[in-house]
Amino acid sequence: MLRSPYLYYRFSNMVELTPNSSYSVTIRLELPNRAGTLASVTQAIASVGGNLGQIDLVEQTRHTTRRDITVDASSTEHAERIVQAVKKVDDITAIDVYDRTFNLHRGGKIRIESILPLKTQADLAMAYTPGVGRICSAIANDRSLANTLTIKHNTVAIVTDGSAVLGLGNLGPEAALPVMEGKAMLFKGFAGVDAFPICLATQDTDAIVETVKNIAPVFGGVNLEDIAAPRCFEIERRLREETDIPIFHDDQHGTAVVSLAALLNALKLTDKALDRIRIAINGAGAAGIAIAGLLREAGVEDIILCDSKGILSRDRGDLNDKKREFAVDTPGKLADAVRGADVFLGVSVPGVLTVEMVETMAKDAIVFAMANPIPEIQPELINDKVAVVATGRSDYANQINNVLAFPGLFRGALDSRASNFTTKMFLEAASSIASLVSPNQLSREHIVPSVFDDRVVPAVSASVQRAARQEGIARS
Repeated sequence: MLRSPYLYYRFSNMVELTPNSSYSVTIRLELPNRAGTLASVTQAIASVGGNLGQIDLVEQTRHTTRRDITVDASSTEHAERIVQAVKKVDDITAIDVYDRTFNLHRGGKIRIESILPLKTQADLAMAYTPGVGRICSAIANDRSLANTLTIKHNTVAIVTDGSAVLGLGNLGPEAALPVMEGKAMLFKGFAGVDAFPICLATQDTDAIVETVKNIAPVFGGVNLEDIAAPRCFEIERRLREETDIPIFHDDQHGTAVVSLAALLNALKLTDKALDRIRIAINGAGAAGIAIAGLLREAGVEDIILCDSKGILSRDRGDLNDKKREFAVDTPGKLADAVRGADVFLGVSVPGVLTVEMVETMAKDAIVFAMANPIPEIQPELINDKVAVVATGRSDYANQINNVLAFPGLFRGALDSRASNFTTKMFLEAASSIASLVSPNQLSREHIVPSVFDDRVVPAVSASVQRAARQEGIARS
């Protein structure tokens, strides 16, 4: 039996999830070497909704063949149904089945490698003792030399306490490690930044702040990740005040930058202006509050923020300081906030937005349903009712993906040796991302560039460096 954890939701307004590679399996089969046998297998896969991928011939004799067949499923349960359907095909033997995602993570996804060969005694004498002592002395006399003589100039710490891992909740530091490894891969692959996962065995704010301060000499910047609100706000604020390297909470600012970039282009399609639209945001955690803050700085004046209890209104006594900044006079539920809104922006939970709610929105409405892995509403349900739909998923058009922002943001901050990240940097980064979709490319299914567009990181980096120089915080 195929075994792996899974998260599966059902809602009355959901459609069947699309098979995707995150739930893919490879099945090694032994088949009779005769015509039509493989067709029977592929038909069995199709009959239960599997999406056939690569087929590899492993071994062939006069009587039998062995093949590895890769299939995408929509959940672990679905993958198991696919495997059972294949096993029922006459004269077929399933030799092995493995979950490709688990297999990819086995042994970890990153490693540290030396960039210098050590082939001679002279190499060793310069790279380590006694030659390295000269470098240590130079840095002791001028600590800024650490930025040119060590890895510090290109290294980012990815720090988490495991309290808000993806949409899965408080899983702890060990369970957060695969996400942080993946983040390190993205830093390196997209921006050439050497990033390392730091998963802390504490969720105490003071302890986290002190730990990051104590490891800061090694790193040129810190990416805070998957730390629950409202603690994440205080941790970021204190680290910005008490360190001299850029501190960035991606769940807040990365999401906000890409959301703003996507919105800028969506508004071009609908011929609406930032200062004249009404936006309803569902989700008042780290991402929702950061998005609301950046949108306000960009010129949006009418923002209604909702949490699980409804609109953040001034008559509520349960709001923290961050939520109170966005409190409005009129109370109500999400349905009230959405009615007449030009934009719905969700960073919350699956299925919370209904078709009926969308139908009460303004003409040429824009819906960004960014809950992952299952959005606030399935795009198929509203494609003909709104002007633009975006999600956080890669298998739909217009993916709002933080990888469009954070690699370039850190590349720019490291290269300019900026002492911090600023709102101006975020606004400039959002504008540069949006600008990469040319007018002739812009469409309701293309409002942001691909994460694999090699123009993204240089454009974002350049905008960050330019803003750092203009604000006088660039040290290089």
